[in-house]
Amino acid sequence: MHLSRRNVFRGAVVLGAGTVLPPLAQASPALAVPAPTIASCATWGARNPSSPLQQLSNDPNKIIIHHTATPNSTDYSLAHAYALSRSIQNWHMDNNGWSDTGQNFTVSRGGHITEGRHTSLSHLSSGNGFVTSAHCPGQNTTGVGIENEGTYTSVLPTTALWDKLVDLCAYICQQWGISPSAIYGHRDFVATACPGNAFYAKLPDLKAAVAAKLNAPPAWSTVIDNTSAGFRASENWGVSTYSTQRYGADYRYATPVAASDAAYFSATLPQTGNYRLDVWYPANSGYHASAPHIVFASTGNQTVTVNQTTNGGAWRSIGTFPFAAGARDLVAVSRWTSGTAYVIADAVRVTRV
Repeated sequence: MHLSRRNVFRGAVVLGAGTVLPPLAQASPALAVPAPTIASCATWGARNPSSPLQQLSNDPNKIIIHHTATPNSTDYSLAHAYALSRSIQNWHMDNNGWSDTGQNFTVSRGGHITEGRHTSLSHLSSGNGFVTSAHCPGQNTTGVGIENEGTYTSVLPTTALWDKLVDLCAYICQQWGISPSAIYGHRDFVATACPGNAFYAKLPDLKAAVAAKLNAPPAWSTVIDNTSAGFRASENWGVSTYSTQRYGADYRYATPVAASDAAYFSATLPQTGNYRLDVWYPANSGYHASAPHIVFASTGNQTVTVNQTTNGGAWRSIGTFPFAAGARDLVAVSRWTSGTAYVIADAVRVTRV
């Protein structure tokens, strides 16, 4: 059974021969780098932006390293890191006239990471899209800006700062698919001393450390495709090979109905703990904008809706949830929703975190 002629035509109009993504699924590695602790703008007490920030659909392709050119403080506390972030934001907004903090993230000398420009953290966590920043002219729509507290013309950052910077850069590279070789200093693009002679000379070491962390043995992870033994669905779920954004050979689709007729993904988990769930689906305007995904967490069922009209052909996180060890259903794509657009069930990746 295949998609109807009407929906095939609709998909051809939306995607077009030049914009269809190739099948990427088999090349996608398991997650190896855990998310570092990053204090959000709300956590450190940021002001609201003075004007709307431009949200981008493209992902960044490089990391740009800065230093704040502030004193090399010996206050390594979290409170100091938050105060530093507020000070930077005030300067950028009140003196530079920017709408918000210029950089995307800041690392303090005590090794505390804070979000800089609003929405930087949400884009990083999802690995999807970016926000226009203001840290490096010509690179603000493609470069992730990281400010490192201190002045590093002749001395190096603290060990705490360095270690957290490596963690942050590795996570950024993983989430957005950036090569460690694409880590640059501010001076690579603009006539400036930033990030200082001593720090700039360490960038080859930073690239090597990030590459080593990315190549570390991955956490336990498994993929359940719609052709795997861990997948089950009724005959009401059709099989399609229409979209090249699919994971593997094909995917399942069904129309909404007010009945319990879900497509289930199950696996045998090695131990009790928290697991990240990522879903893969082909995107199309004829697919559902709020497809219900029911997560069977050990704390109770939770429903997460996924917009399947966009951002297909890649792993998209629906969150991290607690599960008990053993064989069990993890998530089900439900047909119980409104509208007529197809609900898609393709593949789920489960990663121990």
